[in-house]
Amino acid sequence: MRKLMVIGVGVGDPDFVTVQAVNALNAVDVFFVLDKGPAAADLARARQAICEKFITHDRYRTVTVTDPVRDRGAADYPDAVRRWRDERAERLEKVIDAELDAHGVGGFLVWGDPSLYDGTIRVIETIIDRGALTVDYEVIPGISSVQALAARHRIAVNRVAGAVHVTTGRRISQGLPDDADDVVVMLDADLACAAYRDEDIDIYWGAYLGTADEILVAGRLGEVIDHIAQTRADLRQRKGWIMDTYLLRRHPVPPFQ
Repeated sequence: MRKLMVIGVGVGDPDFVTVQAVNALNAVDVFFVLDKGPAAADLARARQAICEKFITHDRYRTVTVTDPVRDRGAADYPDAVRRWRDERAERLEKVIDAELDAHGVGGFLVWGDPSLYDGTIRVIETIIDRGALTVDYEVIPGISSVQALAARHRIAVNRVAGAVHVTTGRRISQGLPDDADDVVVMLDADLACAAYRDEDIDIYWGAYLGTADEILVAGRLGEVIDHIAQTRADLRQRKGWIMDTYLLRRHPVPPFQ
């Protein structure tokens, strides 16, 4: 049976790659990479650098698959994501069938951790559910942007007995959750937290975490949000893409119960 390895490789710094991930990298015959166009060339080079640093043989190869375009402005966003994922699964199924032999090991390098806002596991489950291709798979955890953000700012994500909510920019644009004192926000294309600049909230923001381009900003949301927005716009203009994450911390500190 073909086997697939979904390998979390952290958020940019090769030192974030775990021993378990290194062992998995060395077991892979064929790496499958979704090509997201010229804007993501930096990410492709970073993946290649990880392979060159940790793989101790030259028997592996890389197969690139053009990533389908996602309709980010669709009225029914969950349905658009499902259709996008299904098209991804169909393309990858064909390539896995053609490029990986019956007892081969295929690999997917996933930024951060495969369990947190990444679609690779769901795509593989979709391939399995389609029934045309028999595969098994294993998931290797990685250091997520949430962990890297907290470490770089030297903070704990939670406060004593406090709740933490991990969500997306799309979600907080509809309101902050009432039952969480600390809110980690990922996949925020529009910096939705700006809507809460007048509230008593601290922000811990980081972009390109774990890379040479890493930049951090922290402070009262209302005092630093314009600086973050301008910095973010400048970075996106310069690099063509941006990966950032932030923590919103409400005040006052909730009482211990």
